[in-house]
Amino acid sequence: MESELWLLWATLVVSLLYYLSSLRRGTGTPRLPPGPRPLPLVGNLLDLRGQLHHTLARLARVHGPVMRLKLGLTTAVVVSSRGAAREAFARHDRRLAARAVPDAARALRFSDRSMIWLPSSDPRWKALRGIVATHVFSPRGLAAARGVRERKVRDLVGHLRDRAGLEVDVGQAVYGGVLNLVSSAFFSVDVVDDVGAESARGLRELMEAIIKAIAKPNVSDLVPFLRPLDLQGWRRRTAGHYWEIFRILDGIIDRRLAEASSSSKVTHGDFLDALLELLSAGKVARDNLTTILFDVFVAGSDTIAITVEWAMAELLRNPSIMAKVRMELDGVLGDKETVQEPDVASLPYLQAVVKEAMRLHPVAPILLPHQAVEDGVEIGGYMVPKGSTVIFNAWAIMRDPEVWERPEEFVPERFLDEAASVELRAKDFEFIPFGAGRRLCPGLPMAERVVPHIVASLLHGFDWRLPEGVSNEQLDLSEKFTTVNVLVVPLRAVPVMRT
Repeated sequence: MESELWLLWATLVVSLLYYLSSLRRGTGTPRLPPGPRPLPLVGNLLDLRGQLHHTLARLARVHGPVMRLKLGLTTAVVVSSRGAAREAFARHDRRLAARAVPDAARALRFSDRSMIWLPSSDPRWKALRGIVATHVFSPRGLAAARGVRERKVRDLVGHLRDRAGLEVDVGQAVYGGVLNLVSSAFFSVDVVDDVGAESARGLRELMEAIIKAIAKPNVSDLVPFLRPLDLQGWRRRTAGHYWEIFRILDGIIDRRLAEASSSSKVTHGDFLDALLELLSAGKVARDNLTTILFDVFVAGSDTIAITVEWAMAELLRNPSIMAKVRMELDGVLGDKETVQEPDVASLPYLQAVVKEAMRLHPVAPILLPHQAVEDGVEIGGYMVPKGSTVIFNAWAIMRDPEVWERPEEFVPERFLDEAASVELRAKDFEFIPFGAGRRLCPGLPMAERVVPHIVASLLHGFDWRLPEGVSNEQLDLSEKFTTVNVLVVPLRAVPVMRT
């Protein structure tokens, strides 16, 4: 009897405490965001089947633009509207500027050295970001490498000219060209040709393997106290992929160091030369050189190549829009044989096409996850717990029907009407293909030059046809998402020499 009274008393106390806490929450204390009911241990993982950005958008339509999920034992808050994104970045950017680091990215201690994963409060992140901003993506740095980029785009056009009239894998061809463009601009090497055993396909497979490992559900991320065990082996496998790419980059650096120590000191005037000067001045460590090159090389290549493929796919799907772009090109370029980067400034409709492709098919539809590093973050009236992962569904934000008219349609004209206000730098947060705030992609200045330049060159050099038996209505634009958004069926088309 005594034990039963004790149990009844304990139940009443717990109920009273819960009631009082509910009253406090109702008198001004922010509540936790709503979300689907989690299951024990697995949380909401079973709710996330299918393409993640589509699934999160569907759940947000039920639970709201600020939504809470349980991913195993990890709490995630998903932001899916412009208003919520604006509040997060404008009011809490500093508190949300850390990264939720997946365990696979910890392989070879990569996340401790990479500006992709270091928190923005870390002095190393600030130093690395400053080096890249000053020597690669500054107006001066971009201008210095313009001739190299234009030459590599001409090489890509020449490669396709040799295959005129034949069916080509557009994405693969562009990717090889972009790898050489980025590597030549950064360290004066065509990696597809100059690195003997490697090819564009081999490098891409290594990069995709790393992306796959980072994106895969991992017990180490869902149940953090099991992380040291690496139960699924993703960290070990990723270490091998990192090692392969680092071996290539280290070989390039070592050859350049050997050149620098020889009697005939050759200078290339590229990013690697600038890094070696910083190395000799003691401002950067040798180990950091490989990581810096990896960060700018891998991120830049993927973003540019995938965006070009999506833009070409939408143009082939919409021949009337392609005709408008071609008319603009002919009017501006006339008989000019090749397109140069400055020509793009006179091609507003082509720029609108590229922006619309980014809006509908962002390379990173789920921006790399942020992490709340402090208490006090409130979005949409809801509390974001310290330590939680914060996910911005850029795909959903850029298709928000409250912001975009006919959001599911490919309508480049929308960027002509709103060109003054809709920019790649996310001032109003309705268009964030490169992220926003402190974590805005540092490669944006290069992408906004190179992507439209490549698309213009492909359209100026060739008429494009779909393979025989494939109509524009049948072209499959289904998406496949890991941590980047690609076509399920790679785009195949026929470049035809223009007469």
